[in-house]
Amino acid sequence: MSRLIVVSNRVAVPQAGGKAAAGGLAVAVNAALKDRSGVWFGWSGRITEEPSDRPVVTNRNRIKYAVIDLKEADFQEYYNGFANRVLWPILHYRVDLAEFQRADLSGYVRVNRLFAEHVSKIIQPDDVIWVHDYHMMPLAKYLRERGHANRIGFFLHIPMPPPELIAALPRHGEILGSLAHYDLVGFQTESDRDNFGRYLSTRGGQAGADPNIFDIAGRQVRIGAFPVGIETEAFARRARHAGRTNYVRGFRRSLAGRKLIIGVDRLDYSKGIPHRLEAYEALLRTSPEWQDRVTFAQITPKSRIEVPEYIEMDRFLSHKAGQINGTFGDVSWTPLRYVNKTYSRSALAGFYRAADVAMVTPLRDGMNLVAKEFAAAQDPENPGVLVLSQFAGAAAELSGGALMVNPHETEGMAAALKRALDMPLDERRERHERMMAVLLRQDIDQWAESFIEALMPPAVKPVTAAIPLPRPVLQGVGYGSGWHGVHGPDRL
Repeated sequence: MSRLIVVSNRVAVPQAGGKAAAGGLAVAVNAALKDRSGVWFGWSGRITEEPSDRPVVTNRNRIKYAVIDLKEADFQEYYNGFANRVLWPILHYRVDLAEFQRADLSGYVRVNRLFAEHVSKIIQPDDVIWVHDYHMMPLAKYLRERGHANRIGFFLHIPMPPPELIAALPRHGEILGSLAHYDLVGFQTESDRDNFGRYLSTRGGQAGADPNIFDIAGRQVRIGAFPVGIETEAFARRARHAGRTNYVRGFRRSLAGRKLIIGVDRLDYSKGIPHRLEAYEALLRTSPEWQDRVTFAQITPKSRIEVPEYIEMDRFLSHKAGQINGTFGDVSWTPLRYVNKTYSRSALAGFYRAADVAMVTPLRDGMNLVAKEFAAAQDPENPGVLVLSQFAGAAAELSGGALMVNPHETEGMAAALKRALDMPLDERRERHERMMAVLLRQDIDQWAESFIEALMPPAVKPVTAAIPLPRPVLQGVGYGSGWHGVHGPDRL
């Protein structure tokens, strides 16, 4: 059977004797590689004066990892510059926040060519390659230039805006247009898929009998929607165990019998955290009966702290938290706990299980796995309520159980919060059952299998297990830190 070569920006290499990295992309890649021969290739997370002349190869938990180092200029231009200050805002519909510099684009292209150079050295003729996320959009183009005819797939973990917004990206044809060099391009939602299909049409792509297969510039590219799942059963077990720990029990005791609303988001303007705090403030103002009966814990680890937009957002949120607590709080009650700290997945699972309501209200999100993890973590006999933005990718799957909101409508979110806090047990159970049915059917293993099966040429598609997987819908958190292992053999 052919090998699977996974390529991503960062690679989380477990230390010797340690467990595989959990969370984010690591869970997805482990699901793809756990039952097949393969390699995970990417950046080590290290900044060095001289670029790597060959990958550092490490074998851990039956997975082969290959990582390279980057220079400071590479990191600043490719990662901090073009990827996170141009692609990230534009793909999240925030064209106003994009800051384009030609040097950053040059760095992005340079690093993608560097990745292609190193990946090219390890590719065997029958390998299948799966590239992840916006950092690596042109990679297939540069591999094709090197003569590789392998099956190459790409999955975008964040949103894909309509072509009218993509056009705001300078030289967009060189970046997003290069996705046409993949055999399969996957997205989180049908809307994302359709937006890219429209973009291909503006680039001269022609759809045939199958509207999701385009002929463009002499190549055929297939597009599809593959919603990312979670390790549903494993996360539910983790939450049950974490809920019994002294740490989570202490957290519950600190609530003094009050109901708990929770939000967990990396500090980012796409997450809608300011809108969420304003909605909570409106709840306390318009429903005074909930004062001193509810506590909101907003857990927000800081990210990209050198970017001015993030610095300003942190300043606003800290001020808003103080304002809410100063207006409504008392010596015996802090209405809002705003915490800039990173917690383990086990701790978060316990927090989710302790919560009565979760607010997952991004302005725009690729999927948002917090919504799915919260649902999986609940006690089926007494589940909490998910308040979910209509602009989260997870909305397409969880709308039958969550309370759907428009994060731009403060009063509407406040009303949804009140409804969630007042919701009777029977309705909560029914909503939770609907969401769990989806999460169990469309978990992380099904996601990986459905994408790989769609990517494989018909002659080599793997035979699935006795229980047939659902047909893929053909209509991606941060990455773990890298670890620099020992040098392995030249050939992977």
